[in-house]
Order: sequence, then structure tokens, then C-alpha cells
Amino acid sequence: MNSWSNKQVLVLGLGETGLSMVRWLSVHGAHLRVADSRDAPPGLAEVMSLVGAGQVFCGEFTASLFVGIDLIAISPGVPLGTPHVAKAVGRGIPVVGDIELFAQQLTLHGARAKPQVIAITGANGKTTVTSMVEHMCKTAGRDAVAAGNISPAVLDVVMQRGGKQPEIWVLELSSFQLETTTSLNADVATVLNISEDHLDRYDGMDGYVAAKQRIFQGCGVQLLNRDDARSMAMADAAHQGVSFGLNAPESEQDFGIRREAGEIWLVQGGQRLLGARELQVAGLHNVANA
Repeated sequence: MNSWSNKQVLVLGLGETGLSMVRWLSVHGAHLRVADSRDAPPGLAEVMSLVGAGQVFCGEFTASLFVGIDLIAISPGVPLGTPHVAKAVGRGIPVVGDIELFAQQLTLHGARAKPQVIAITGANGKTTVTSMVEHMCKTAGRDAVAAGNISPAVLDVVMQRGGKQPEIWVLELSSFQLETTTSLNADVATVLNISEDHLDRYDGMDGYVAAKQRIFQGCGVQLLNRDDARSMAMADAAHQGVSFGLNAPESEQDFGIRREAGEIWLVQGGQRLLGARELQVAGLHNVANA
């Protein structure tokens, strides 16, 4: 049994993420209503085949869409401040995104082996780092899958794998996805950096930073960037903290770069891990990313 069966669910916004939620929720027994503000959103034919043409609405959102709804599954591109969405939230209707649905399905495993989750966000470099981490895990012989904002949509991957979980999920997450995520509980989470971005969506930098910081809810290890003051300001004594940066680390658990005898080394504390040349990446920022 799952928490979506027989629920009246409104999916807002199509595109890759919205389609993945429609597929996931339809398979898991939800009664779906689907809406997109565009007249001809992508994937429209597939959605109609899954939920019926009478439950698909294109164009401006109206109050009637939200009548009788138990749950809203919202795509990252639809702001929570959209008037009818905000009113629904005010009435106590829960709003989730694809990452929260993914997090909830992980809890369905109960006592079974739960995969590790590495969650990555930041204004810049998150796709590069996500790809690097997946590659490193696979090279180490682990069954690892990168998904999320990087594409493919994580719920599509779960279904493609027939519900078989990998050993490690490497998730690239946007601030928009994090807005609706409450129970991911990543084993390791990082905010690589913060810079002015998406300020058309937020009421200034504080709102944007707060969305990014949600990645640390329930996480095991916080991985923070010593070269970014806003990232370091997210340090929370409730979590194990590890930092990285372009300088030499002062603590044995932290990562950084040390220059010795004309060579640049990636190090943890005082221990050399790898020479920068061996990484075969351009730029010190990518050495730090590694």
C-alpha cells in the first residue's frame, strides 16, 4: 500500500518532470487531474492516454481545478506563489514535487536495504559534480545512478529499473525542486556555491538561499564550500560537517588543494589523494569539485 492510492491528485505542469509524476502516480493508483498553463504542452498525447482527455486542462489555471483535491504534485517550473496554488496551500492541501515523491517511495522499502543518497545543489557546477560523482562511484564498482535536474527524471528511472534500487542515487537538485522536498534525508548533501540566480522567482537572496538550504533537512553529512561564505553559513551543529576548497584544509576530515614541489594535489587533511594532472579536468574549480 502507498500514500497515493485512491487520492485525488492534481499534477501542475508538464515537461519531463510533470510527465514522470503523471506516470508514477497513475501506476500507483492515484486519481489524476492534470493542468498546464500552455495551450499545447509537451507530452500531451501521452498524458491524455494515461488519465483521459476529460482530466487534462490546458491554459490559465482556474479555481475549479483545485476543488476536491487531496494533493498537488507540482513541476519545478510552476511557482508556489501562483495565486491558486498559494490559496490551496493556505487551505492545508499538501504540495509535493518529484523529489519528494521519490523520497516517499524510498520509505516504502521499510527494513529492506535502503540505497545511499548523495544530493547536490548550487548555483554553478552542480551538473558537472553530479556527473563526476556518478562516474567515480561506477569506477569503484558501485551501482550508481545520476538523476533529477540533470535528467532523466528520477521517478522515470525508478520505473525503468522495475523498482530495483541502485546502491547509490546521485541527485542533482534545483532550488525549485527543493522547495517542495521535505523528507529526502540524504546521506551526504552539498551546496556547492551560492550566487544571484532565479531572483525573478524569489523575494531576494534570502528566499533563494533558504530554498537551497532545504537540501540539508535530515541529511547525514553536510559538505560545504570554504570559498563560499553563504555555503559555509549553512553549517549546522546537528550534522556532521565536512568542507572543501581551493586552499589547504586545516582539519583532517576536510578536503582541499595543496601545492608541493611544483605539483597540485587533491588532499584530505594532510593526506594526498590524487595529483591534479591525473584528474584530467580543466581549471582549479573542477579540481575542487572533484
